[in-house]
Amino acid sequence: MSVVERTSSPDEGTSSSRIGGHYLLAMAGGLLGALVLFAGVLLTLERTDHLPPPAFSNSLCVDEKLGFLRSHRLDDPDLLVIGSSVAWRHFDGAAVVEASPGTRPLNGAFCGLHANQSAYAAHWLLDREPGIRQVVMIADPQDFTGCWRVREAVFDRDDADRYVYGEASSWPYYLRYFAPVSLVRNALGIQDQRTARNEWDPLVFDRFGDGPLDTPNSRGLLYGRPEPLDPVCFDALRALAERLHHQGIGFTLVSTPLHPDWKARHDPQRQLLDRFDRQLAQSLAGTDAHYWNADRDHGMPAAAFVDAIHLRWSAARLFSADLARALRAREAAMRDDATPPPAS
Repeated sequence: MSVVERTSSPDEGTSSSRIGGHYLLAMAGGLLGALVLFAGVLLTLERTDHLPPPAFSNSLCVDEKLGFLRSHRLDDPDLLVIGSSVAWRHFDGAAVVEASPGTRPLNGAFCGLHANQSAYAAHWLLDREPGIRQVVMIADPQDFTGCWRVREAVFDRDDADRYVYGEASSWPYYLRYFAPVSLVRNALGIQDQRTARNEWDPLVFDRFGDGPLDTPNSRGLLYGRPEPLDPVCFDALRALAERLHHQGIGFTLVSTPLHPDWKARHDPQRQLLDRFDRQLAQSLAGTDAHYWNADRDHGMPAAAFVDAIHLRWSAARLFSADLARALRAREAAMRDDATPPPAS
């Protein structure tokens, strides 16, 4: 049997190279066209005020808060508020400034965070805002559950640094954090949120970064009994308290008021809340931090709430004024402790 050897001609090799070149050119053209189309979509959304922020965390309210911090830089804040939505919506910077003139508050709370994520955001802001002399964390029991299953780094610090403090262009981050489904979903509703037409989930910030929930209506208790308290959450709180202690920064931890009907239904014997109270206090032991159980000492009537844990803005203003007075009394006590006794 004979074997016939086949060799390719020079023309055949050239043809294959041409096909490969055309394929690569088509791929490059398609990619460029897709980028141009994506840029056009983003520009159109921006012009119509439907452009969500880059999806650093893929949580719209967190990413929108980063956008606020980028566009509304406060001048050398000295009071930092941290936590989840109860800290964002229960702190009224204007009421605090009115009660304590000269205070420069920054509400650095982000909605929907677990306690370890709030601590992560706090460490980032403390590194970027050297003028902070006092930190206030406002918390509820839900914040201290499920920390074990969430990613502590709710956003990338380096990217957040460049975006918020480095004045980097926002456009590359839309590519880096490309999430088409959430982009479309957020674009459809963000204008209503930014203009407070969305009654229950407004993305409106005052000049301090607070998030007023300003509605006369209520939506029922909404929240059920929380999951078991998570030691991982309290470890993160402990680490933050120790850092602030070593840096000489005052730290006040506040357990927010809760709806009386929610407490009667889900914790009638106060077993959960007493355990929460003890574990918060234990996490601060050995530091200079101060713990204020505002749920016990500053109880609010049912009419003050829009759901089980969130205060309406009129009640938040009253709560913030009392918080300011408590902070002022705390500062006075610390000054008295630091003053040496008169010579005899």
